[in-house]
Amino acid sequence: MPIEERGDAHLITHALAKDTLSRLRDVETSQVAFRKGLVKLGRICGYDIIDGAMETEFVSIRTPLAETTGERVKRLDDVVIVNVLRAATPFVEGLLKAFPRAKQGVISAGRNEEAGMGEDGTFPISIDYTKLPEIRESDTVIVADPMLATGSTMCAVLDHVLEQGPDPEHLFVLSAVSAPDGLVRVGEQFPEADLLTVAIDDHLNDEGFIVPGLGDAGDRAFRTE
Repeated sequence: MPIEERGDAHLITHALAKDTLSRLRDVETSQVAFRKGLVKLGRICGYDIIDGAMETEFVSIRTPLAETTGERVKRLDDVVIVNVLRAATPFVEGLLKAFPRAKQGVISAGRNEEAGMGEDGTFPISIDYTKLPEIRESDTVIVADPMLATGSTMCAVLDHVLEQGPDPEHLFVLSAVSAPDGLVRVGEQFPEADLLTVAIDDHLNDEGFIVPGLGDAGDRAFRTE
């Protein structure tokens, strides 16, 4: 099974996903290799979502030699991918290789690092820009962010996504690395969402960063500090 239930989340267990994540974690991985790795990981996760969570249907087709029956994935046109800027950009690039006809939305969201983490384990979140397509009841929505730490950013993003219209048929929160705190927080506030991740790490440090994690995904992908 490419997707395995694991408590508060579903774990993507594809061997190439785990291999790629291990390379992303390595502090010696260069900026270019890190960005390409996020693209590759997004593609693998996209294929696993198709294989593990989307329905197929039998169709009649004609080959050059005969009539036969084939199988196709249903409703690949009814997919919305939400890019949580900026770290998710290469991650989403990979997802689009699996869902090339998906509608896309972007939300620029970030936590206020200077304010620090509150006693409840959350950060104040700033939403600077939002552009989302129409979301329909028949859609599968994938909200992608490589790191799910405290869950503060993701909860703020999901508030914006779900206030736009009817609840979609399927709602996935996709991350490369997650902390238990964030998974619990998002799961409690948005029980309708399926939480997908490649790894559930040990804990958050006092600054709210995932340990062992992979550092700041945005900084490593875009060579910023």
